[in-house]
Amino acid sequence: MTVLSERINNLSTSQTLAMAAMARELKSQGKDIISLSLGEPDFNTPDFIKEAAKKAIDENYSTYSPVDGYVELKEAICRKFKRDNNLDYKPSNIVVSTGAKQSLYNIAQVMLNEGDEVILPAPYWVSYYEIIKLSGGVPVEVPTSVETDFKMTAAQLEQAITPKTKMMWFSSPCNPSGSIYNREEMTAIGKVLEKYPNIYIVSDEIYEHINFSGTFCSIASIPGMFDRTITVNGVAKAFAMTGWRIGYIGAPEFIAKACTKMQGQVTSGANSIAQRATITAVEADPSVLHEMVAAFKSRRDLVVGLTRAIPGMKINVPEGAFYVFPDVSSYFGKTLRGTLIANADDLAMYLLAEANVATVTGDAFGNPNCIRISYATSEPLLTEAFRRIKEALS
Repeated sequence: MTVLSERINNLSTSQTLAMAAMARELKSQGKDIISLSLGEPDFNTPDFIKEAAKKAIDENYSTYSPVDGYVELKEAICRKFKRDNNLDYKPSNIVVSTGAKQSLYNIAQVMLNEGDEVILPAPYWVSYYEIIKLSGGVPVEVPTSVETDFKMTAAQLEQAITPKTKMMWFSSPCNPSGSIYNREEMTAIGKVLEKYPNIYIVSDEIYEHINFSGTFCSIASIPGMFDRTITVNGVAKAFAMTGWRIGYIGAPEFIAKACTKMQGQVTSGANSIAQRATITAVEADPSVLHEMVAAFKSRRDLVVGLTRAIPGMKINVPEGAFYVFPDVSSYFGKTLRGTLIANADDLAMYLLAEANVATVTGDAFGNPNCIRISYATSEPLLTEAFRRIKEALS
C-alpha cells in the first residue's frame, strides 16, 4: 500500500519554484548566482499601502475576516473593475482569496468534473496545467510560437473545441511570453465562443497594469462574454505585493458563491491586514504605477536587445509583464563545453551550472522550444546575466 495519495504522486512540482530553490541553494554555497527565474518585482510595496496596513493593525483588524473578503474591499474592487475594465460587477460577484493562485484553484474545483476539457493557449502559466489536472480536468494545449507572437488565433480555438470542452484559461498580458491580446483579437475569440454557450472563460489579468502597449482589453468586456467570464486579478505584480497574498475574482454570482463555499472549507477568509491594505491599493489611480512600469519597459528594451545579440535565440517583443521567452531550439542537439543540450530543460540547467544564471525551461509553460527569463531585476544585473549567457553559449 502506498502511503501518499495518487493525487499528490501525479502532481508535478512547480518548475519556477524548483529553479528558484536550486538558485537559493547554490547561493548559500557561495556561488554568485543571478536568479532570473521568479516572477517577482524587485520594487518595494508603495509606502501609502504600508501605511494603510499599519493603520489596520492599530485599528485592531485582527479577527477572522469574512470568507469572501471584507465588503469594503469588494466594493473597492467593483469600482476598480468599472474604472479600469468597464465591467459592472456587484460585491456578490467578488471573492477575495489568498493570492490569485488560490482563486484559480477555487475555480477549477467548483467548475470541473472528471474528464472536462480545458483549452490552454500555450505557453501558459506553469500552474494552470497542474491545477486543472488536480481538479479532474483534461488540459488541451493549443500551440503557438514566437512567429505568431505566442498568441492563439480564433481559428485555432475553434479547432480545439470538442463536446467535452468546459472552459478556456489564458492570461493577458501573458506569463511567460508577455504577449497581450488586443480588442480585435479578443473580439474574434468571442465570436467563436458565442457559438458554444456552455464554455466558460478564465481570464487571468494579474499583469494588467504592467503593459507597454497602452492597450488592454478584458475579454469580459467583449459583447456576449461577461456572463461566462471569470476575471482573475490581484495586487501581487502591479503593486509589488507578492508576499501579501491577495487575489480576487469577478464572476457570475453562482460561481462566486461556489468559490466562497469551497474557500470556507479550506482556508476561510484571506489575511485581514493585507485585505485592508488592498483597499488602498485598488482605489489608487493606476498612474501611481507609472515609475515602476517605465522601469520595466526600459528593462524590456534592454533585454530584447541583449537577447537578439545572442546567435541562435529568437524572440518576440513582449508588450507586457516582465519576461522574455526566447526560442532556443537552435541549440538542441549541440554539445556545449562537453554537455549535450537535448532540450530546453538541459539548456536551463546548463546556464545555471556554466553561467550561474537561473532561468526556467519553457517545457513547464507548454512550449518545449523556449526558456523563460524574468527581467524583474536591475539593469546592471541583467546586463551581467546576459554577458554570462552569451559567453556560455558561444
